[in-house]
Amino acid sequence: MKKSRFLSSLVVVLTLAVALVGCANTTTPKPAESAKKEFKVGLVTDVGGLNDHSFNYLANKGLEKAVSELGVTKGVVESKQMTDYETNLTRFAQDKYNLVIAVGFLMQDAVEKVSKDYPDTKFMIIDSSVTDRPNVASAMFKTEQCGYLVGVLAGLMEKEPGIPNALGKNTVGLVGGMKIPPVDDYIAGFIQGAKSVNPDIHVNLNYTNKFDDPALGKQTALSQIAGGADIVFPVAGGTGTGVIDAAKEKNIYAIGVDADQNYMAPDTVITSALKGMDVATYDIIKNAMDGSFKSGDVLFDLSNNGVGFASPIKVVPKDVVDKVNDVATQIKAGKITVTNKMPAGF
Repeated sequence: MKKSRFLSSLVVVLTLAVALVGCANTTTPKPAESAKKEFKVGLVTDVGGLNDHSFNYLANKGLEKAVSELGVTKGVVESKQMTDYETNLTRFAQDKYNLVIAVGFLMQDAVEKVSKDYPDTKFMIIDSSVTDRPNVASAMFKTEQCGYLVGVLAGLMEKEPGIPNALGKNTVGLVGGMKIPPVDDYIAGFIQGAKSVNPDIHVNLNYTNKFDDPALGKQTALSQIAGGADIVFPVAGGTGTGVIDAAKEKNIYAIGVDADQNYMAPDTVITSALKGMDVATYDIIKNAMDGSFKSGDVLFDLSNNGVGFASPIKVVPKDVVDKVNDVATQIKAGKITVTNKMPAGF
């Protein structure tokens, strides 16, 4: 009798134990259901800052898209002077950010140093080739190609009869920021493109040595306009906004750079040379998140829509637009080769 009672009690205890284990399992989250690990991306601007309407603005736009679509946590710091670069990059690395983005060629030395000090942190630099660091991706753009396209447009516009405003002087003005490869690539392409369709065109080129001085950009453009320029093309970051202001004030035309800058002066900016830094920034963030991060040069050109030109405004004749589109097709097909080498005399 006692043995029977003992066995009955044991069955009850075991049944309760199994039930409790089952309940515990239903309340413990499975690993797959756990919250996704935070992925932090830090962006360091060049001295032009986020409001340059150009390359810093576009890089941040790509980061904002990654926040919205990929759920990354962002940090942004604006460099006030070039001596800030190393400090700002280091700050994000010390704070265990997964990816640190350096916007601009001028940050190469800082990226090379900080990426060596923090080998477990991934870095991205825009417009500078760092190929000897396994934790650095370099977003490189063939902007000579889009520079060529807007150069073709400018060269043809100078030859078109009956276009409103002061066209007809067969003179264009180029305003560069600093004389560095990302600036000169655009300019080299523009000059080649303009002269390919208009060999007699006059090109006035000046450098401001600033990416954050709209007043200096305006002053430089006004001088070029006084010298006969009736189309101006700034490749100068925030300094270029002053160039567009000058064109608007003097009722001539401007060509935007990096982003579609028509919104700044809709009747003045006839097109823009486009540089997909927002696309590159988003793509490299995504690659870093999903484990497909690639170090070294990551190239963007016409063939993968990394560069291009904005839809021209109505004042640009259809035959000019058609010609530019045809040239773009020929560049993609390898029938036209554009070099980033500055033409003789510039």
